[in-house]
This record gives sequence, C-alpha cells and structure tokens, in this order.
Amino acid sequence: MKAITFCLLLQLCMLFAIGQATRYPLNAIQSTTYSQHHTSAFTFTANQAALVSSSTFMAGIFSERRFILQELSFYQVAAALPTRSGNFGLTGTYFGNTANTETEIGLAYGRKLSDKLAIGGQFNYYSQRIPQYYSSGAISVEAGLLLKINEQVKAGFHVYNPNGSKLAKTEEKLPAMYTVGFGYEPSNRFMLSGEVLKIEDEKVNFTALARYQFDKRLYARVGINTAHAVYSMAGGVQLSTLSVEVMTAVHPQLGITPGLQLLFHKKEKE
Repeated sequence: MKAITFCLLLQLCMLFAIGQATRYPLNAIQSTTYSQHHTSAFTFTANQAALVSSSTFMAGIFSERRFILQELSFYQVAAALPTRSGNFGLTGTYFGNTANTETEIGLAYGRKLSDKLAIGGQFNYYSQRIPQYYSSGAISVEAGLLLKINEQVKAGFHVYNPNGSKLAKTEEKLPAMYTVGFGYEPSNRFMLSGEVLKIEDEKVNFTALARYQFDKRLYARVGINTAHAVYSMAGGVQLSTLSVEVMTAVHPQLGITPGLQLLFHKKEKE
C-alpha cells in the first residue's frame, strides 16, 4: 500500500511543477476569457486584458479536489471591479493541505486602448510553506493583451513570470509561462476556444473548450487538456445575480477531480 501511495504521489509531482499547481485548476474555469457575450469574476485570471469586459462588480469562489485526494485540494477566489480609469481585479489561490501549502495572491489592472485592443497586467506574491521545514516566497508579474478581430473572433497573448522570479530561501525558479489563444462565437449561445500553453522546461500543452448556452439560465461546457490527457465537463445554472456550476475532470489513470464554482455579479443599473 505504501509503495502504491509513493508511486501515485511521484506521478502527481511530475504532473504539477512548482508554481503551476496554484495557477491552473484541472477544471478549466476561465472558459470565457475570449468571449464577447459572457463574462465572470474568473474571466481575467487567465488574461488580465479580459478585465475590460466587466461592466459591473463580480466575485467568485471555486474549489476542486484533485483525484479526490485531500492533500491536493485547490481553492480560488476572484473579484473584478470596473472604474472610470480602468478595471481592477483581485485573485487568490490555495493548493495543498497543512503539510504542504502553496498560495498566491494577485492584483490586476486592465483597460482598453481602442475598441479592438485591450491590455492588462498583474503583480503576484507566491509562497510555499512546509511546516517545520521551510517557508519561502517570490514576487512575480504577468501581462496580457486581447485583440477583437471581428464580432465573432477574439485572440490573445499572455505571459507569466517573464522576469524569472525565484523563491527567496531555496533559489528555486518559478517557471515562465506563455499562452496564445482565441475564441470563436458564431452566436451568443455557442463558443469555441483554444489555447496553446508553453511552460518553461515542459512540453507544449493545448487546451480546447466548447460552451453552449441552452437558454438564459442553463449552460454546459466540455474541454480537453492534451499535456495531461485530462477531459473536463460542466453544467451551470444562472440566476438573477448568482451562478452555480458543477464540474468534473477525468484523468485516464488518476481518476476524477470534482469541482464547484459559485459566481456573483451585481445587477447593472437600467
């Protein structure tokens, strides 16, 4: 039994490099990053330029338990606030348990440069803590841009940690991450998006997502992550100011990862 547990944890460590675990949940919640019709509090967490799509205050909380293991619990919160001088975002993540904890908090800003171009940036503080062993942290930056090609297509680019930040005590480097993606919406009901993600010293990863809005309240989405062979699916209900989404990701060897997302948005003034 101990040998099986050791092999499983070793495989999980190979799946999630330092810094990656706290940034990207297996259940892709940023599916509206390239949307021109739908947005949420998490939209900007994959590309800060997407903050410009927030027209009212939004907040959200997300959780998943990777492969149903308490030691691999993941939590994320986010909030977006529009202002006259640009839109601001706040995000925080927690990964692990009391024996090994990774956290990251970030403050983001995004604004339009024109009707077709938006930019954004974010400052983060990442920390890792292993009780009675060590605790260390690092400051990193990230930035993104979004280009509205036409009424149906939006494309973007995002970079995380291009400055090569390192953990203060261990000198272990946080990986640089580069993302190029697009979103195609032939109507306000259906969206197809794809991203190419390159993490430093890892192979290229491609993700694809499809989202369909059945009516004003019900929607569903499916996705795939090629690097880790993970498939995800979700269904959500949109109420007046609250949305609830239940989701799961499936790995062929490691099993399922259930997730839950709650979203709140303030009603716009008529």
